[in-house]
Amino acid sequence: MMTAKRPTPRDALAGLTLALLHAATPAIGANPASAAQDERGTWSFIWENDVFSGTDRNYTNGNRLSYVSPAEPWDAGLHGAVGRALFDADRHDRVRYGLAVGQDMFTPENIEAERPLPDQHPYAGWLYGEYSVYVQEPDRLHIAALQIGMVGPAAGAEFTQDNFHDLINSPEANGWDNQLKNEPAFALLLERQTRALVETGFNGLELDLTPHIGGSLGTLRTQAKAGLTLRFGTDLRRDFGPPRVRPAIGGTGFFEGRNGLSWYAFAGLEGRMVARNIFLDGNTFRDSPSVDKEPLVMDAQAGLVTTLGRARIAYTAVIRSPQFERQDPPHVFGSVSLSFKF
Repeated sequence: MMTAKRPTPRDALAGLTLALLHAATPAIGANPASAAQDERGTWSFIWENDVFSGTDRNYTNGNRLSYVSPAEPWDAGLHGAVGRALFDADRHDRVRYGLAVGQDMFTPENIEAERPLPDQHPYAGWLYGEYSVYVQEPDRLHIAALQIGMVGPAAGAEFTQDNFHDLINSPEANGWDNQLKNEPAFALLLERQTRALVETGFNGLELDLTPHIGGSLGTLRTQAKAGLTLRFGTDLRRDFGPPRVRPAIGGTGFFEGRNGLSWYAFAGLEGRMVARNIFLDGNTFRDSPSVDKEPLVMDAQAGLVTTLGRARIAYTAVIRSPQFERQDPPHVFGSVSLSFKF
């Protein structure tokens, strides 16, 4: 008897992509005014995993669901007050707020061993909620975000990974009993992105360069970062880049909904000076597995974004330099994001 072929993550992604584009197409005809489309909030789902590089180690999976509001007056609500206090927002600026939930998981390279592995990435999970504020000027974006959540078994990373591995018929990790202990954690994040160069070429093709600086402070991560992104394509002012799971090279969880198709290819580079990373340093107040982290971490990424009316799809390939001593080689993973305005 023949058995049905088990769907792979790529099969599921292809089906979801087609469904999203199908849903967006009639909406474009029903909403001819781009201004009306941009009055809608933006929902995004991000999936990051090293299955795209054929590995299962270190930062091995991240899921994030977010909502970013439409642009609102600079004096609206709590987000308006935060924008004025942190970024001196005024009546010429557009202010948005964002809400998100997410889960990240980390494993060592050897997932078959049940014993602790002192020279490999500790097992860890992170389940969190996030509140963010975006203040947008014509060519500049300010971001403030507060993440609060749980590290440890309460994050549910073991449950999520075991079920995902069952779905793709992959071996389960055996060492989750050695993960970091339960601990509430938080991080306050600030970032500024500046679109420094915009060039328009033939047939509507554009080129821009967007440097960014930022940092975070908290028991989760304390670090400073700087980097830049180069983009080439059409209608680049619809966003500042695709969304990612933090820490990441700058992007946005929102975009401007306009009729028609636009696209761009991008490449980015970011350096981070890391003072604390709970997933490498271990629990704050209790003994737990840990490794000696590298103080400087570099990310390089490249990808493609396609926007059709109220839908945006992005894929990003990421190379991350070693984050701790004896980590070799650099870590490679992929990020897929699906965004929709409604």
